[in-house]
Amino acid sequence: MKNVTLALGLLISAFASSAADMSRGADNFYKSDSVTQQRVSFKNQYQMNVVGNLFMPQTLDKNTKHPAIIVGHPMGAVKEQSSNLYAQKLAEQGFVTLAIDLSFWGESDGKPGHMISPEIYADDFSAAVDYLSTQPWVDAENIGVLGICGSGSFVISAAKIDPRMKAIATVSMYDMGAAFRNGLKHSQTVEQRKALIKTAIEQRFAEYKGGDTVYIPGTVNKLDDSTPEIQREFFDFYRTSRGGYTPKGEKEELTTKPMLSSIGKFMNFYPFNDIETISPRPMLFIAGDRAHSKEFSEDAYQRAGQPKELYIVPNAGHVDLYDRTDLIPFDKLTAFFKTNLK
Repeated sequence: MKNVTLALGLLISAFASSAADMSRGADNFYKSDSVTQQRVSFKNQYQMNVVGNLFMPQTLDKNTKHPAIIVGHPMGAVKEQSSNLYAQKLAEQGFVTLAIDLSFWGESDGKPGHMISPEIYADDFSAAVDYLSTQPWVDAENIGVLGICGSGSFVISAAKIDPRMKAIATVSMYDMGAAFRNGLKHSQTVEQRKALIKTAIEQRFAEYKGGDTVYIPGTVNKLDDSTPEIQREFFDFYRTSRGGYTPKGEKEELTTKPMLSSIGKFMNFYPFNDIETISPRPMLFIAGDRAHSKEFSEDAYQRAGQPKELYIVPNAGHVDLYDRTDLIPFDKLTAFFKTNLK
């Protein structure tokens, strides 16, 4: 079990010092003075309530229709972490934007909480398209999606089967399937994968018989001399004032931690298969040149059909693009969506 915990911790784990690194414009909890915010709720196809924050420019003319963008949060996070920031920055450029909590996370429905369910996650984005398409000031023919970290793989999975998503962008994308199957840079062996699956199934059965829920390490709660650098990177965001956020009713120490018993669903998740069928809808992949996750954006770009673009941000790591406004290429995202959402 110790080796399983260590291996999983390296996949979606944590960073830096005990004091938050607020350099390079880190501004996760940004509040725009020029956009309005409204809490909204709508049902996905599983009849689960999906909750989001709807942002609009204060000057928006509701007598005409406008393009819209749905924003998905990093895996294990909630809409208040990174997604709200991106949604507000894009709303300032004239878009209607919607930052959602994926099912089983934050304010959205899903019991037990923190369940891994990529199929339902993908459906949440289609449900968001359903919702936006019913709003009289939204142009249903011009809706885009933006996935940050793990949501990058979920929006790709959704876009393959939902042609209403007219422009697809990802930032610091994780292919959550490949990460769990293979580890970063294919560092995990098949034998290790099988050991993880066996552990997860044993835990599933233990919970069925009434045992306590066990969670994947996610972001570690404390640092020590042995904490790997990738874990330190996430720690600096999720466990400090920089980006730490605990949804109502949750325990702080459990935030970002998925259920161990559900990891098989990621092992069987292949979002990049048939990614070329999204063409001719445009795709933009954004990653930091120092990001440990860059391999996933590069892989998706190689497989995708045209038109496509891979945009590498200089001097940026994976988590840097969650909230460091001096590094995040908002101009690039704005140009991409303005060009492709008429």
